[in-house]
Amino acid sequence: MTITAWLATFVFLAVYVLIATEKIHRVKAALLGAGILLLIHGTDAESAFFSERSGVDWNVIFLLLGMMVIVGVLRRTGVFEYLAIWAAKRAQGRPFRLMVLLTVITASASALLDNVTTVLLVAPVTFLVCERLALPVAPYLIAEALASNIGGTATLVGDPPNIIIASRAGLTFNDFLVHLAPLVVLLMVAFLGLCRLLFRKAFTYDPERAAEIMQLDEKAAIRDHVLLKQSLGVLSVVMAAFVLHPVLHYEPSVVALLGAGLLMLITKVKVEDVVRDVEWPTLVFFIGLFVMVGALVNTGVIGTVSEAAASAGAGRPFLTSMVLLWGSAGLSAIVDNIPYVAAMSPIVEHLVQQMPEGGTNGHVLWWALALGADLGGNATAIGASANVVILGLAERNKSPISFWQFTRYGAVVAFATIAISMPYLWLRYLV
Repeated sequence: MTITAWLATFVFLAVYVLIATEKIHRVKAALLGAGILLLIHGTDAESAFFSERSGVDWNVIFLLLGMMVIVGVLRRTGVFEYLAIWAAKRAQGRPFRLMVLLTVITASASALLDNVTTVLLVAPVTFLVCERLALPVAPYLIAEALASNIGGTATLVGDPPNIIIASRAGLTFNDFLVHLAPLVVLLMVAFLGLCRLLFRKAFTYDPERAAEIMQLDEKAAIRDHVLLKQSLGVLSVVMAAFVLHPVLHYEPSVVALLGAGLLMLITKVKVEDVVRDVEWPTLVFFIGLFVMVGALVNTGVIGTVSEAAASAGAGRPFLTSMVLLWGSAGLSAIVDNIPYVAAMSPIVEHLVQQMPEGGTNGHVLWWALALGADLGGNATAIGASANVVILGLAERNKSPISFWQFTRYGAVVAFATIAISMPYLWLRYLV
């Protein structure tokens, strides 16, 4: 590697340490790192802001912006209070039942939508229901972020790396559904068992509060029925467009922005009020993070590491798939999985062509890459977009979640789900 590549690596790791230790706020750390990498020519303005390969992923930024606006309008209708009371009553005020309900809904929705959209919609409900039942909100938010990444693994549209893999490998929506959805169901069962163990201290049942919840009428929570109908109408169209992405070919970011613009146009909500609800620090953090990871792509660091990981098991299908699985998980826990998968895809394509089995059996390498990239993002607080969004929402609602508070749970879940994926890949494709 060049001197610039080594410097870029050092800057990235230094910023990562600052974020992990929380010596300075993560937004400050990300912007500082991005600025230094631009200063030392680890990347430049053209690569950082306009390159699809190594620049800011504006699709993610504008998807977040559009959905934050839609959620901001929805919040004014009282629908989140309605859903919070409904969920609490369904769970009969039992904390673990509530977590199961919220995480299963999150995982299921993440398979059809993207995981960022799902957590933006579920998190406001979580804050309210936890407040009603006097429960600590952090365990529920963390569990939802983890569930969204697991659920998003099941389909082509559930997680952005899957779209990149499908494009390069020629895989369809049904291919992902047939090959990964059965494993995701198994992973969710294991995940719920882990939740019972990892978050056991949060499951304190308060019979008095539960009784109060059961007496509430969720319909009374709706404050503006006209605005609710308008908002749900637009949201339904947006959701349908997300699901029909393989047919319509509109990026989720475009759909979200069109939905946000339409909702602002047809309602009487003040623009200033909605814009104030947008999580601007989260968007700025993403931009800084994308610039830093883009510098690692631009200087060849990601490519070098990817090639080394792939060549470690070249010519041996089982070893290659396991190296891809665990290597992708490890890297996706540290850097954003979108540029990593973009850099890794041509290498995997070459490896698939060289496999003696070829054809369908060669797809095991694609599934290993997808599972490692999607599930590995759970390992750290900044390993996946949904994790970062959850941290931003928690901080805004004065219930901050630290890097290590998230990571000590996420790392266990990531390790367990990757470990379960190993025998699945071996038994289904290599035996």
